[in-house]
Amino acid sequence: MIDTILSFALAAIPAILAITLHEAAHGYAAWALGDDTAKLAGRLSLNPLVHVDRVGTILLPGFLLVSQLLTMGHVGFMFGWAKPVPVAAWRFRDPRRGMMLVAAAGPLMNFCLAWLGGLAWHGLELLPDDATHPAAEFLGAFIGYNLVLGLFNLLPIPPLDGGRIAVGLLPLPAARIWARTERAGIFVVLMVVFLLPQALREFGIAFDPVGAALNNVLPRALDLVLRLSGNDVGG
Repeated sequence: MIDTILSFALAAIPAILAITLHEAAHGYAAWALGDDTAKLAGRLSLNPLVHVDRVGTILLPGFLLVSQLLTMGHVGFMFGWAKPVPVAAWRFRDPRRGMMLVAAAGPLMNFCLAWLGGLAWHGLELLPDDATHPAAEFLGAFIGYNLVLGLFNLLPIPPLDGGRIAVGLLPLPAARIWARTERAGIFVVLMVVFLLPQALREFGIAFDPVGAALNNVLPRALDLVLRLSGNDVGG
């Protein structure tokens, strides 16, 4: 029972930190660009509880954690979201560019956190032997969740951050069309990225383009983070 609780904490805490600090970064970026909406709403706090979404931060990740621990004995996949930070784009000098920068702040925060996790890895050798394994498990999950969240959010599909970055980069007519897809975007993400691959897998059909892309990019991103944080990765 204690091992299960420890495994749950070592998986849940890094995920919650990655998700909530991602959202906080959006708020701080908006504030720096002249929009204090998030600040007035109390969303600039680094307290994860401020950014918790009942479904996206607690129920869904909790279900995934418990179901995987009970069926597989380990956590192989996590997904969730925090309560979106309110942003008033009209308050930016250039709304399209401003929203693009605010959107980019979330993944950038995750990549910075992954790098900090890599720096913290150097401290493992200073810990007592009985604390080294759980600390390494925590840092490994922290680095991994942040890289996955940052990379996943760069997919150019509204309402993901990559979709909003694309709206800021595309020519105005194309940007308007792409921005209109935001309402259906989350359905597309859930269907194409999660539900459809799982359903087709039941029929022996391998269709998971996003998963395949992440599996290809993630090891390289992890290698880069570890190198930039001064860790010996060989090769």
